[in-house]
Amino acid sequence: MTDPTQMVGDIEALGEKLTAAKASIAARFIGQEQVVDLSLTALICGGHALLIGLPGLGKTLLVDTLGTVMGLNTNRVQFTPDLMPADILGSEVLDQGEDGSRSFRFVPGPVFCQLLMADEINRASPRTQSALLQAMQEKQVSVAGVDRPLDAPFHVLATQNPIEQEGTYPLPEAQLDRFLVQIDVAYPDRETERDILLATTGAESGTSTEVFSAADLIDAQDLLRRMPVGDSVVDQILDLVRRLRPDDPSAPDVVRNTVAWGPGPRAAQALMLTVRARALLDGRLAPSAEDVVAMALPVLQHRMGLSFSARARGESLPDLIRAQTEDAVSVAA
Repeated sequence: MTDPTQMVGDIEALGEKLTAAKASIAARFIGQEQVVDLSLTALICGGHALLIGLPGLGKTLLVDTLGTVMGLNTNRVQFTPDLMPADILGSEVLDQGEDGSRSFRFVPGPVFCQLLMADEINRASPRTQSALLQAMQEKQVSVAGVDRPLDAPFHVLATQNPIEQEGTYPLPEAQLDRFLVQIDVAYPDRETERDILLATTGAESGTSTEVFSAADLIDAQDLLRRMPVGDSVVDQILDLVRRLRPDDPSAPDVVRNTVAWGPGPRAAQALMLTVRARALLDGRLAPSAEDVVAMALPVLQHRMGLSFSARARGESLPDLIRAQTEDAVSVAA
């Protein structure tokens, strides 16, 4: 049985370490505190994150900085239309020995790392995108009939251009559901952009240092799963995900008339993990209703779809999620 006093001390120590990690990230990646918090949330929850934004907003820089600060072995794959699954997973090659014998040897692909940066993931074909499905869910890949485990911990931080841009392929719903959170990267405000200009166009630029190790991150993921969650927060999560399913009896008319498919149990699991992570990042020992409200949009928006008629009417999925989140939290409270 876990000692409550020991757990409190461990949570407080992890919170201090996360604060140091955020400070180290800020030395190189300026501003965008919410984007940084959500990225750290994905890592300490043991999940993957999808960063969506226009080119030039620092998405790739953030992922590279996270690899340094979290002490993870990092590889990068630039997704292009001609990229093949073997370019990610690896393949077998035929070797010939000095004695004339021949044998197959497996050459690991870039997926064999602890932090994979999947840059512009929606520029690759659906066949290549699907190569990541097994890796993201099962933490292993099957090549030539052999299951090969990936390094631990294993995370995918994928960047994506807005789908309206030319030369992009929509990610299938099954793959979107593998991402713990969707992180929208917007333009920085004026003061932040001023700081970026001054910090990045001079003779010297900021550097980030390692704060975590891979073992530290695994310990943090284990501690997060042992963090207590109150019954009221669990009820708020259940009320929210169920009322956003159009065929559920608790769904209001606006959801039935707007949503084509709603969030599944994996979305509820993601909310349970991310509300704990947000409490940790904020220096608290347990999550609250405010955490459910804050994490609802990044966890749910990529796990739902609007109906055709709702899209024709110009309905907004984020607006719907925000409104239903407030209602679910107020009813459960």
